[in-house]
Order: sequence, then C-alpha cells, then structure tokens
Amino acid sequence: MKNKIIIALTSLMTFASCSEGTMDYINKDTSNPSVDIVPAKFSLTDAILGTAFSTVGGSYSFYASTFTEQEFGTGNNQFRNAEIRLKSEVAASTTYNNEWNSTYSNVANLRNIIKKTSEGGMNSTHVDILGMAQVLFALNFGVLTDLHGDVPYTEAGWGTQFMNPKIDSQELIYNEAILGMLDSAIENLSSAKVNNAGAQDILFNGKPGNWIGFAYALKARYLLHTQYRNSDVLPLVIEAANNAIAAGFDGVELDVFNGTSANNPWYGFYRSRQYTGSSATVIDLMAARNDNRLSIYNFDFWGENLYGTPGNAIQAGLTQVLNIPTFIYKADNTIHLMSKSELYFILAEAKARLGQDAKSDFEKAIIASFNDYQVSDRYPSDTEFNNNGAEYAASLTVTLEEIMVQKYLSQCRDEQIETYTDIRRCKALGEEFIKLQNPLNMQNGLSYWPERFPYGNSSVISNPIIEAAFNNINIYEDKIWLFGGNN
Repeated sequence: MKNKIIIALTSLMTFASCSEGTMDYINKDTSNPSVDIVPAKFSLTDAILGTAFSTVGGSYSFYASTFTEQEFGTGNNQFRNAEIRLKSEVAASTTYNNEWNSTYSNVANLRNIIKKTSEGGMNSTHVDILGMAQVLFALNFGVLTDLHGDVPYTEAGWGTQFMNPKIDSQELIYNEAILGMLDSAIENLSSAKVNNAGAQDILFNGKPGNWIGFAYALKARYLLHTQYRNSDVLPLVIEAANNAIAAGFDGVELDVFNGTSANNPWYGFYRSRQYTGSSATVIDLMAARNDNRLSIYNFDFWGENLYGTPGNAIQAGLTQVLNIPTFIYKADNTIHLMSKSELYFILAEAKARLGQDAKSDFEKAIIASFNDYQVSDRYPSDTEFNNNGAEYAASLTVTLEEIMVQKYLSQCRDEQIETYTDIRRCKALGEEFIKLQNPLNMQNGLSYWPERFPYGNSSVISNPIIEAAFNNINIYEDKIWLFGGNN
C-alpha cells in the first residue's frame, strides 16, 4: 500500500511539473517575441513609418492646416468646427489624443533602439542605426514641443518605469532632445563603417551619408526656431544648412505608398471624409503672382468650382463640393519629413535677415516646390511645369516678406506644422508676413486662434501633472517658451 501511495505522489508531481512547464510555454507569444530580443534594425522601420504617418502626416498637420489657412476645414464635423474656431474642438484634449499617443509610442520605440545600439546594448556596434534613431527622436520631440510647449521628456518613453512622467521645459528639450541629439546623431553617423540597417531603413536604404544631411537640415530648422530667444543664431543656421547641402541633402520623403494596400494619409483622410478644401488665403496669394501652381492647388474636383473662404460657416458644413489641391487626392503620394524647398527657404531667410544675397537659395527653393507640386497631368510634362517654376522664381523680387510668402505657398503640400511654427515665430519677432483672413480668429475682442495645442486626453485623465498643466494653460493666450511664453 505504501508503494502505491509513493507511485501516486510521484505521478502527481510529474503531472504538476509538466503542467507548469506547459503553462510557461503557453504564456509565451512565440509569434511576437519580446521587443527586448528584437534586433534594433527591425524596430527602425516602424519608427520611420510612425514618425511620417502619424507625427508628421496625421491630425497634427490636418488641424494646423486650418489654423494656417493653407487648407479649408469642411465636412460638418471636426474640421468644420476647427474652421469656425469652436473652442470645444480646438481646445479639447481629445482632439489631438491619437497623435499625442502615437508620437509618444514612437518615442518609446526610439528609446529602445537607442538603448540597444548604445554601449552595452545587444547591437552596440550598430552606430549607424543609433544615429538614425537619434535623428528621428529629435524630429518627434521637435513636433511635440513646437505644438504643445513644455512636455514630458526625461521620464517619457520608459514604459512602466515612470507611470506619471514629469513635464520638462521646452528650453531643456530643445537643448538636449533636439539640438543635442542631432549633434550626437551626426557624430555617430559619421563614424559608421558598416551598413547595418539595409532595407529596414525605408528612407535611405541604410546610407549614413543621407542621414547626416537630414540631421544637419533638421538642425538648421530647429536653430531657426530659437531666433526669438537667440538673436545671434542666424550664422549657425546658415552653417548647418550648408553642411546639409554638402552632405547631399535633397529632401526627405517617405515613398512607400502604392495607392491600393497603402495610401498617403492626406489621401486617406480626404477619401474617407472630404474634410478639406482649397482656401482663399492661398488662392489670393497665388493669383496675385500669376503662380502656375494655382491650377494644381485649386482644382475643380466636384464640378462646382467653389473654394473655401476662411471662417465661412456655411461652406464649412459642406462635403463633396469644394475645390481641392490635386496633391491631396493622390493615394501614392509621398510624405515629406523635410523638403528640399524648406531647407533652401531657411537659407534664404537667414541670409536676407543678415543682409546677404539670398537670390540663388530663394530660386532653388521655389523650383523645388514646383517639383513637389507637379503630381498631376495638368501640364504636358514635368519639364514644362518646372521650367515655368524657374522663370517664375527669377521674376520675383527677393525680400524677406516674399521669402516667407513663398515658403507658405510651398508648404501647402504637406508641411503645415512647420508653417504654423513660422507664423508664431514671426509674430514673436513683431512680423506678419502671412495675413490670415479668417474673421473668427478674433471674437468679441478675444483671440480664438491657438498659440499652441492642448495636451492629449490619455495623459490628462491619467497623469495628475499633465492634468494640472492642462487646466492652467490658456492655449489662446499662453505662448510657448520659444516665442516669449513661460512654458
């Protein structure tokens, strides 16, 4: 009897042991391994896509386009409400929540890549990928802080390590997360000897030289943003821009859309909702200059030949009526992470402000913009259209105002976040080169035009620090630190 009991107990222990091992195996998702064991290069692809599609090409840019009046908000819903400046839309934490979450998801992914490719990490010899991640990290925080002001940085993107990350100053973010990170990226990319990213780098196929140009171009952009705080920055802007050109910078575009299984986000947004149209503010500027881009920007898509007048509530409630920019309705169009035209406009502006000859850079910027606009068959050939661009550029008188107007027209394509920043930067400097037409920007003597975007709802309702900041910031009055505010 004793032997039978021992056998039974042994069998029970064996069964328990097998069950425990089986359960351990079942609890492992072998199809989706932990991010900790995935090589950094495979995470890089997602970081590029996330940055381009959500941070740069999502609702941040859609909403910014109504505030800059580069597009007209329509559709009797969210963008109608933004067009007529309803505070329940413009100032709500829910409005930008998806992009807020997506961008911080990018930050978490990029922190993981940087950890793996830094000293002691599983891919510590992949300094090229480290540099690429640092460039993208700077861009993501550039968008976050330019739109929201002070945001979580030092404690953000670390998973559960910081459940309620603190808010850091924009000054710190600019010094460390943007300009400091770009300098580190340039150093790492310059030392790279092996292409470890390869095809996982869907921007440049793993070529460090292209990323160096990208890093210097972003450095020129973000240095220029600090102009109000640092009046001596312009020579540094020119130096960074020239370094970008020397490295072969020719614009950075994500070109992965095929018009079937993968669509450009602007196309997807318009195709599903018809929430945007051509704006009279842009049309008037182009018409006054006999600008050939006008027929591409103001395309009679629905046969009604109507375009949006900023602030017109009746037009804002319409769908499938207003003219649209042709490039919006192009499913396989690229997304700019930074255009060639922007870099040359940066150079032209900095030189003009310093009293230097800006004509060559100004013309190159416009010609590059014509190339970006040429996405339809409205002209017999790209050559004819771009030749018109060269003639048009040569005909213009180069002034600081014309540089800013032409940059505004160029960035209608898909760079409205940068235009929104430019308008606020110039405003801080006491300048108004783009005269916004929406009469609802001012109502009853109060501004209804946002100086910044509110924080995302997910953080407002879960992080007491963000909640307090959200409740204490007036987005219509409180400027971000870059442009004279305190936060």
